[in-house]
Order: sequence, then C-alpha cells, then structure tokens
Amino acid sequence: MAWRQLAGRIPLGLLTTIGLLLMLGVAALARGDELSGGSYAARQLVWIGLALPALIAAAAVPYRFWKPWSVWLFWGSVALLGVVFLLPAKHGAHRWIPLGLLNLQPSEVAKLAFILMLAEQLMHAPRLRSLNGLVWPFALTLLPLALVLIEPDLGTAMLFLPVLFAMLFAAGAKLRHLGLVAAGGALLLPALWQVMSAEQRSRVTAVFRQQDGGSVPRGDEYHLHQSKQFLAFGGLLGSAVAGPAAADPLAYHLPASRTDFIFCLIGERWGFAGVAATLLLYLGLIGAGLWIAAGTREPYGRLLCVGVVALIGSQVVINVGMTVGLMPITGLTLPLLSYGGSSLLTTCIALGLVVNVALRPGYEVAGEPFRFARE
Repeated sequence: MAWRQLAGRIPLGLLTTIGLLLMLGVAALARGDELSGGSYAARQLVWIGLALPALIAAAAVPYRFWKPWSVWLFWGSVALLGVVFLLPAKHGAHRWIPLGLLNLQPSEVAKLAFILMLAEQLMHAPRLRSLNGLVWPFALTLLPLALVLIEPDLGTAMLFLPVLFAMLFAAGAKLRHLGLVAAGGALLLPALWQVMSAEQRSRVTAVFRQQDGGSVPRGDEYHLHQSKQFLAFGGLLGSAVAGPAAADPLAYHLPASRTDFIFCLIGERWGFAGVAATLLLYLGLIGAGLWIAAGTREPYGRLLCVGVVALIGSQVVINVGMTVGLMPITGLTLPLLSYGGSSLLTTCIALGLVVNVALRPGYEVAGEPFRFARE
C-alpha cells in the first residue's frame, strides 16, 4: 500500500485527542507535585517518550500479523498471570514480575492479549447466535479474570466482562442472550463475594457507609472522603482561577492522587470545567474508535477496535465512578492520564492497533463488508 494512501487515512482526530489527554495528565501530575512534592510529571514525560514510539510501532506493523499469534499470546499472558504467584508478594499483592529497572504487570499484558484472542476467535463464529455458542467465550474469559481477581486486583478483573459483552455483540450475538447471561451472572454474585478478599469486601461496603459532614473517617472511607473533598475544592473553575480553597495543607492529602485518583487533581485544579472537558475528550476518543470500527470491512480489525474502545470506556467509567463514590475503590488507573509505565504503554499499544485498522480498512476482505448477522 502506497505511503500516500496511508497518510490520507491517518485518524487525526483520534491522535489529537490522545495528545490532549497525555498533556492534561502531565499537567495534573505537576499539580500533584506542587501540592505534595515529587517529580512525577517529569518521570511521566519519560514514560510518554517510550509509549508514543510503541503506539507508532503498533500502528506500523499490519494488524493481520497478530492474527495467527493471538491465541498463543493469550495463553502466554495467562502463564504470566500464574508466574506472579511464584514470586514474593509486594504490598500484599502478587501483581508484578521484577525485570531489573522496571516491573512487568502481567494483568496489563493480559488485557490486550485477551482482546486479540477474542477478535480472532469471534470473527468467524456463527454459533454465537445461539445461547450454547456463548459458553466457550465466557469460559475463556473466566480464566484470566479469576487469576487477576485473586492477585488481588479487583479493578482490572472488572474490565474483562464489559469487553467480552461488547465484542460478542459486535460479532453478532443476540442481545437477549447476552441479557440472560448477565442475569445469570448476577445470581452468582454471592459466590463471588465469598472468594473476594477481606480488603476487597471492605472497599465494596465503604460505598454504602459514606456520610457527608462530621469527623474525617478512617480506612477505605477516608479515600472516598478525601476524593470527594478534592473535587469540591475545585468548584466551577478550580484553583487555577479561584486560588486554593483551603489553607490547611492536610486537607490536600489524598493517597494515590497521581494514579487511581488523578481525576481529583484535575477537578481541584480546573474545577467542573476541567472534569467536563476531560470527559468530553474521552467521549471523543471512544467515538473516534467506534467510527473506525464502523468504517472497516474486515471482521478481525473491527472487533479489535470494539475491544479497545470497550476496554478504555469501561476503565474510565470505573475510575471516575470510584472517585465520586458511586463505585468501590478498585485501584484502577485512568487511561492516558494516570502515572505509571505498564498502564500507559499498554493503552498506547492498544490505541496504536486502532490507528492500524484506520490505516488499512478492509484490505483482507474484498467482497461485502462485515455486518451483524440477521435473523
């Protein structure tokens, strides 16, 4: 394919949105450094310097290259999820594999490998139109989900099912069948509660114990209290315009403010206007990804786009939900904004695959476009 044709298909809207979110994340980290010290913003720039070439590389190699390797990558990621249990726990969790200068987080690799595997498995799966045909995809999903859950990492575990449901729907599964499966899964929640750790249960119950006013709570409720207070400090336009809302430096203490609660830093610095702009940027990112998915004729590429969009959208909903007290605190980063190498690299590689599909729409299928199966 000529370079001129590729250049004409570059999704400038998607890339611009990615760039704006990355810059917003660095600015929020700089505010965090200002409040509590550190050099996280500068270190994030280093990670961005590594992540952007990874995005370009993911976009450059034709995505069909990964199709025959998709299943092997998935099982390799499952093996890595098992390896972490052979290593000493860090901060009470088995989540990382030390590699000298950096730590590999297999759950981040597993998310992307899971999408690649599902796209390959679902692209030619006529049995998806029956309820029995959904058994195999759900069985494959439960394996990495269970391993991540017992690490424990509730936040990442919560991402697998939304991605699966979105990709099944895009592959032609009936909506009523997916609804029946979701209802059946809801009946299994008591069993899930039994296998959750005491810390995970505490985070769930903390959502229902929230109280406004009074003394500052302790434990998991403290995180929720501080995150909502941070957002309240921002007001309409934030401290960037109105100045600091409190003179007491202790009022600005928020654990994990650069990772899980970076949305609070945005709210404190730029107020309601800042958080609204952030959510609009994410909506633009998701819309651009779905537009690319709708524009490709090739089923593997379309399902890749749907999976990546579902992953990022679910992560945003869960992270923002826990920040405002609507969902339990799960230790989940905000894509492209939160500090961290593994998360940023994985997100940029995933978005690079979406750019890849935009550059090569439907070159594998010369006939009819890929469509939802009909009755």
